[in-house]
Amino acid sequence: MITKRAVNYRRRAPSGENQGMLQVCLNGARSPREHFHLPVRPEELAKAAADSIAAGATDIHLHPKAPDGTDSLDPHLVAAALRAVRAAAPGIPVGITTGAWTAPGPAERVRAIRAWTVLPDHASVNWHEPGADEVAAALLERGVGVEAGIHSGTDADQLFLRSPHRSRVLRVLAEVTDRTARGAANTAEALLERLRPVRTPLLLHGEAAGAWPVLTLAARRGLATRIGLEDTLLLPNGQVAADNAELVTAATEILATEAL
Repeated sequence: MITKRAVNYRRRAPSGENQGMLQVCLNGARSPREHFHLPVRPEELAKAAADSIAAGATDIHLHPKAPDGTDSLDPHLVAAALRAVRAAAPGIPVGITTGAWTAPGPAERVRAIRAWTVLPDHASVNWHEPGADEVAAALLERGVGVEAGIHSGTDADQLFLRSPHRSRVLRVLAEVTDRTARGAANTAEALLERLRPVRTPLLLHGEAAGAWPVLTLAARRGLATRIGLEDTLLLPNGQVAADNAELVTAATEILATEAL
């Protein structure tokens, strides 16, 4: 039996609906060797999700993983991860990646999506990767919300604006790939300018040393944002975070301060 929430996430969110949204990105394409609390197994993802929601996150993004720690779209692995996380964080939207590295090619990703027995609420599609339109179409056909990943330094914004699915996505993930604390905010501003024609709600985030400057900018702009071990292992003070929940706690403090 195919299971999914009754909520229809295919609709376009009104502008501002995502304001204040804080997504936690639990693991990413990282190896467990990179952090001692990187969640991989379903029970680890479940605990990380519950702790992060308790800390203030309102949405979850994760990468289902094979036992060796590699990302996968295998239906059994996707189902196990989603069931565990939903049991631990009931009522919270849960999304996964469909990145190009999760399968040998776009056709394999589409086949995997069509074979899922448990559906995520949303899934990210990187628009600079081959087959983005086909992968997005497969998700939309199954009623899964699409997060359109638009990376800085690529032509993804132009490809997305020409896409037949541009008005059907749940949100745009404005992903700043400048990993420097000094340059990330400027890169984010430039990316937002390129995305001005986009009417879909935006989630702005950075990575590595750029994660916190970009999150602060998102807070000032009233945009949705995200934080978690996928994007950075470090707290704003440069110390290694104990887990995802500690990163979320630091993010909520920044969001509260910038909202004043």
